[in-house]
Amino acid sequence: MSGSPPANGGFTRRIGLFQATAINMSQMCGIGPFVTIPLMVAAFGGPQAVVGFLAGAVLALADGLVWAELGASLPGSGGSYVYLRQAFQYRTGRLVPFLFVWTAMLFIPLIMSTGVVGFVQYLGYLAPGLGQTAGDLTGLGVIALVVLLLWRGVSHIARITTVMWVVMIAAVTLVIIAAVTHFSPGRAFDYPAGAFDFTSTTFWAGFAAGLTIGIYDYLGYNTTAYMGAEIKDPGRTLPRATVWSILGIMAIYLLLQVGALGVIDWQRMLDPKDVAATSVASAVLEETWGRGAAQVVTVLILVTAFASVFTGLLGGSRVPFDAARDRVFFRAYAKMHPRHQFPVLGLATMGAITAVGFLIGRHTDLVTLIQLLTTVMVLVQALAQIAALTVLRKRQPALPRPYRMWLYPLPSVVALVGWLVIYGYADHNAPGRHPIEWSLAWLGLGCVAFVVWARFEKVWPFGSREVREEYLEAARSPEAGPVPASGS
Repeated sequence: MSGSPPANGGFTRRIGLFQATAINMSQMCGIGPFVTIPLMVAAFGGPQAVVGFLAGAVLALADGLVWAELGASLPGSGGSYVYLRQAFQYRTGRLVPFLFVWTAMLFIPLIMSTGVVGFVQYLGYLAPGLGQTAGDLTGLGVIALVVLLLWRGVSHIARITTVMWVVMIAAVTLVIIAAVTHFSPGRAFDYPAGAFDFTSTTFWAGFAAGLTIGIYDYLGYNTTAYMGAEIKDPGRTLPRATVWSILGIMAIYLLLQVGALGVIDWQRMLDPKDVAATSVASAVLEETWGRGAAQVVTVLILVTAFASVFTGLLGGSRVPFDAARDRVFFRAYAKMHPRHQFPVLGLATMGAITAVGFLIGRHTDLVTLIQLLTTVMVLVQALAQIAALTVLRKRQPALPRPYRMWLYPLPSVVALVGWLVIYGYADHNAPGRHPIEWSLAWLGLGCVAFVVWARFEKVWPFGSREVREEYLEAARSPEAGPVPASGS
């Protein structure tokens, strides 16, 4: 992209628009919708659960436009780390980007761990006798295999991801076709009394729970933003890949949700002993095309789940690398593999935390894991990044912005309200688990870690603030060409 620094840290810009969109969609449409349809029905108490997916889509689009502008103008390895570093360096030095990396090292692997939990859950359809211990060992084996496959070059990873994206499309397409060809409107729209009572506190509590599950299902639209230094023409590719992946997944999710409810009675999804509660897609196929077809599609769903973990760790492992390279995180994370050029310690650490998160999810429940990861993520990524967009427009008005947010600042406001609703209802939706308190405790521990680290590195508040505007300076250099603008 004209006006931006070249790919740094040894990365090569090899990933185009199709591959970037495929990476996002593979991460977004992993195991999520196949395991959360029953959770969404339980949150709303009926088939009106489709409201949760629609609300999640609105929040994802609003937040996606924040990512689109920031990613297009600051296309570096690390995603949010780069944006927060540029925006908040003027007053608090490296505090905010450090805290982001600190929290990202937790919430990104937790997201991946939900995919592995779902993988084992669907595997149980093919192997009904799979016990707790065997399931735990299987999930840990899947995580180890993902890490081994990622121990390769980006060119190989791009091809593997494309193949897995095709498998994902095949899996959801078959489930949708099966549901549409056996669709019962009376079953799909069998709303209980008071389903849309907007004056009821029960509805809004269910809405908040559904919004949390919905945005969890859409998470992944930002995967390639973490890989900004590896994207071809990032000023155009990143915004398009973000928006296209959200719109594509929104259509898929709505067809899956409504289609499943048109085949399976929603009351079955509330019974933990029913296959519809644990493997709803398999139940749809078994009900429509028979058990043989259900088994085949279940295998495709397992590949889809595997692909989501694969692409998530691929993008997430880049976060601590860029921070360490810029001396905003522990220096050991700046090491790259000498041959394949990927962050060694970042990948290894996130793989290990994914394993721990998987075991937590297996021995509690998936809803708890989703609530924990969203509350950890909200404060130092979602809310801070919305603020960063506004700060950068004021602090660096001359920064080239190949894409500018449509209808600014309305999408930012919508995203802000959505994330605050998710955070505010977190304790209510996970009673006894205290996700808000845990998120604040993790943030507080991160502040302590920053103080210790800053004293060792002799940076603010124990040294002077270092203001670096490398993207802005690159645009001012004589070699920088004109930067095309889009949006409004």
